[in-house]
Amino acid sequence: SNQLGSIYGHTSVMTGSLLDDHHWHSIIIERHGRNINLTLDRHIQHFRTNGEFDYLDLDYEITFGGMPFSGKPSSNSRKNFKGCMESINYNGNNITDLAKRKKLEPSNVGNLSFSCVEPHTVPVFFNATSYLEVPGRPSQDLFSVSFLFRTWNPNGLLVFSNFADGLGNVEIDINEGKVSVHINVTQIKKNRIDISS
Repeated sequence: SNQLGSIYGHTSVMTGSLLDDHHWHSIIIERHGRNINLTLDRHIQHFRTNGEFDYLDLDYEITFGGMPFSGKPSSNSRKNFKGCMESINYNGNNITDLAKRKKLEPSNVGNLSFSCVEPHTVPVFFNATSYLEVPGRPSQDLFSVSFLFRTWNPNGLLVFSNFADGLGNVEIDINEGKVSVHINVTQIKKNRIDISS
């Protein structure tokens, strides 16, 4: 979301979705008078700012990645960015390079580090017929599974495993938008345990 324009007009534009995918994304904002080009990953949006003026009179500083506590954002979010930015260019100046070499004037930066730890997670996409099958561990009294997921579908099977010797199964699924755990045991009287979020 980007807010540009004069004090007599407010312009807000949003683009993109699901940008928390551990991939690099490119943002370019160009302003020529009241005409704005907003480019996200090569997808360009053209729009005009509201208001009366063709110029943009910036304050004494511009911040990247958030703002100090003294700032007064117009949006509802006060959260600073968590993640990595590279190749920050502002009016032809490479800001990240200048910050690393401590050449910014005034050099007022927060607690920055100039390295990004690459995530070790590798996402996998499942369609309606795909699955990932791995060997189980027989004769184990511990069952521990963890994962992150996102989906638009209110129903779907996340994890399934049969118990050895036909003793039942365990099933984790999304049911009407809620995560449910079902444990079926064939050798006891109360043979089904259901847990739902």
